[in-house]
Amino acid sequence: MKYQNMLEKLLPAIGGKENIKEAYHCATRLRLKLYDETLVDEKTLKSLPEVLAVIQAAGQCQIVLGPKVAEVYEELQCILGNLPKNYNLEDYTIYKENRKKEKITSAFIDLISAVFTPILGLLTATGVIKGLVALLLATNILAAGSGTHQLLNIVSDCFFYFIPIFIGYTSMKKFGGTTFLGMAIGAALVYPSIAVIMSGKELYTIFSGTPFATKVYLEFLGIPILLMNYASSVVPVIITCFFAANIEKMLNKRISDLFKSFAVPAITLTVSVILGFAIIGPIATLLSNLLGLIFLTLFNFNATLSGFLYGLLIQACVIFGIHWGFVAISVNNLATLKYDPITIAGLASAFGQAGVVLVIMLKTRAKKMKSICAAAIISAMFGITEPCIYGVTLQLKKPFILASIASGIGGAIIGFAGVKQYFYGTNGVFGWLQVINPQTGFDRTVIATIIACIVSFVSAIILMLIFGKSVTDVDKQ
Repeated sequence: MKYQNMLEKLLPAIGGKENIKEAYHCATRLRLKLYDETLVDEKTLKSLPEVLAVIQAAGQCQIVLGPKVAEVYEELQCILGNLPKNYNLEDYTIYKENRKKEKITSAFIDLISAVFTPILGLLTATGVIKGLVALLLATNILAAGSGTHQLLNIVSDCFFYFIPIFIGYTSMKKFGGTTFLGMAIGAALVYPSIAVIMSGKELYTIFSGTPFATKVYLEFLGIPILLMNYASSVVPVIITCFFAANIEKMLNKRISDLFKSFAVPAITLTVSVILGFAIIGPIATLLSNLLGLIFLTLFNFNATLSGFLYGLLIQACVIFGIHWGFVAISVNNLATLKYDPITIAGLASAFGQAGVVLVIMLKTRAKKMKSICAAAIISAMFGITEPCIYGVTLQLKKPFILASIASGIGGAIIGFAGVKQYFYGTNGVFGWLQVINPQTGFDRTVIATIIACIVSFVSAIILMLIFGKSVTDVDKQ
């Protein structure tokens, strides 16, 4: 294995493979959920050449490895495959004690990252494809409604439309249930017949005359079912899977092994889907809509200031791994509002980091630092800022602060211009595709976005030349 030597040194530094409860990764980080976090030897981990940084936040040990993280993760999985499925009582006791010490916020961030991390790459990829389709339509290279357009639209829309199925898988995995049950629950929520039923004549309307007036299209044992469109939704399936996992665990303890293989999934699926449609789905959808409107209202109160603050702080949030809360907000807004005006304010952050690192690369005489900077700038331009942050700016401190300020300036411009994100995607130059309105094509907000990123990049360079003189010559690095 390519990274065997590195893993042989890494595992003892985190308390051994027996100390790992969960392991997954994002674009640049190996994320480990440990039974006992006190066993982590950060000094040893940071001494490994492949490790850019070590962060213990949100109940996780996050080891920043850069683009090679997927390969390292695959090799780690081969090693962890030898672990017994059931840990001993002492391990379980340590885990329970650590869980008690966790704050609610850490548990929430851990949940969001576990649910979204496995699908983020594909979510971003389909977002980029959708952006390219919008670009082709806006430039009249592709004719709207043509066969080519329809096929490409299927490619770009398929994942986000059926995202409840994929989130059903990751949610059930996180909650300790059977993953395919989660997928079945997600599939039920986007079952094609639902749209057919809702296009027909309603039986009656409940809560008439109130803001909560809802048409009823079918009943279950006399109980009205409030059907809604769950395509592209995220919250209903997560909550439903939480209950499903607990129902499954309860049934596993009470049903004989003779019937367990079919009785447990049959009962769990039936009860969960009915609960999902009758109670959980409508309430979760209402809460999702309210959440999106609340953040939208706060952002509209002063979009310029909100954009500046978001741009200023988003890179710090990435460092501590708490940016996952914003990922959830973004995906939720795209599902409920069909656009997101909030997280797009962070698009300029990659350009702020790149501008600062460019100055350092030009000023330093250290060959190793020059090579690190060059690779980090290219990475940032395509939306991955971790090499800039952990490889250069954070260890020099002031450049990171200056990059954040420059990012805030870009975010303020994006907020002031009322820029909206119409599908999920990456940062960097491909991020410009996200703001092209699929219906109207190019408008002033697209130009404003590009200007904001350029201003952020130039501002970072100017700030570094004025305030960063003491750290640009990093010959000792």
